[in-house]
Amino acid sequence: MTGLPVPVRGVSARVVMNRGGCGGYYAYLVADFEPPGPDGRTELVNLVPERRLPAEFLPAVRTGIEPGLAGVAAAVLLTDGGVYEADAWDIGYRTAGAEAARGALVAAGLRPAAEADALRWATWPGRRRPWPGRNPRSEELYERIRRAGPR
Repeated sequence: MTGLPVPVRGVSARVVMNRGGCGGYYAYLVADFEPPGPDGRTELVNLVPERRLPAEFLPAVRTGIEPGLAGVAAAVLLTDGGVYEADAWDIGYRTAGAEAARGALVAAGLRPAAEADALRWATWPGRRRPWPGRNPRSEELYERIRRAGPR
């Protein structure tokens, strides 16, 4: 198992899934990913108050983070979170954990930068935000500017 080579701080994931008009899933967390400790294993430390991230969802967060890291060990420090009681489900927190972990790998350079485009709910400092989907109007404008050349 390799370890995260550099710290990646301020990774967040906000999962908002609609289940067809009658509620959905909501989960929010912010985490700092650090290189692993001396034992070289992944560890999760929670600093978020219970009212912001109930302890009952911590196992789901861990369950998402572990496969999200794909065999890379890291010390994960949860620094913020959010819960909306009506839509708080384990699946939302598993998804948020996995997205945050994958984002940390992209930010650390362990995954291709293009993989960031597949991360729907995760963000981190320095993340390039792609235009959502194909935008013909934007492409047309870019092409006109390119043809016009420098002024």
